[in-house]
Amino acid sequence: MVFVDFIKAAAQITALIELGNSYFKEVFNLISLETIMKRMEKYGRFHNLHPAVEEGAKELIKRAFAKGIPIQITQGHRSFAEQNDLYAIGRTINGKKVTNAKGGESYHNYGLAIDFVLLSDDGNTVIWDVNQKWREVAAIGKSLGFKWGGDWKKFKDYPHLEMSFGLSIDDLIDGKRPANTSIPRKSSTLANGIKEKTSKAIPDYPGSPLKLGSKGKDIERVQRASGIPESEVDGRYGPDTVAAVKAYQKRKGLFVDGIVGQKTWEMMF
Repeated sequence: MVFVDFIKAAAQITALIELGNSYFKEVFNLISLETIMKRMEKYGRFHNLHPAVEEGAKELIKRAFAKGIPIQITQGHRSFAEQNDLYAIGRTINGKKVTNAKGGESYHNYGLAIDFVLLSDDGNTVIWDVNQKWREVAAIGKSLGFKWGGDWKKFKDYPHLEMSFGLSIDDLIDGKRPANTSIPRKSSTLANGIKEKTSKAIPDYPGSPLKLGSKGKDIERVQRASGIPESEVDGRYGPDTVAAVKAYQKRKGLFVDGIVGQKTWEMMF
């Protein structure tokens, strides 16, 4: 009987604590973890992220919140076009430069990076001050396997956290992906977990250049070879594909025109 009474008392105390926490948050208008997570889902902050990066982003929010530091993810996956828009700021668009990466040259473009920001206690204001709390969040991120942009020597990017899985941007542009990311082509897994092309399984050059407005299976192949995420492969040669092809051509020392002629095709396949 004594043990049963103890269990009942413990349950009542737990209920009172939970009620007190709820009342405290309501009275002082504090944002809850549940609200932050719902907000992130609503705005698609985890959409198209690599599974490990998505898991890490969610865990980052939870661990920071447990330390009394509410945060939110401001950027996750970013399309090539969105990346080019950011690159233009401070160059062709008025403002301070925010990135040195063009479309295809950021880990965001492959779902391997996130950006975070601190929130006020009520969750209504974002706080961009890189203070001690910010650095605590960065430390949590690094403990989860992220690399922090604040550690970079040249262009410090304090909101930025990424997981490269040992892959460089050149690797990603060439179509390599972490082992548990599907690659729509014949492949083998190397000792380091990277999938690498082992068979062309690609038809000969189509005979005429592929460019803005082109459509079809060959465009899908070009999109994959130039590093466009599988979720954005649609067989339509649009602005994102032009940007991706230009980035690929630049990396490979080819003439940069955003058009897949025979030389670019042969380099890709």
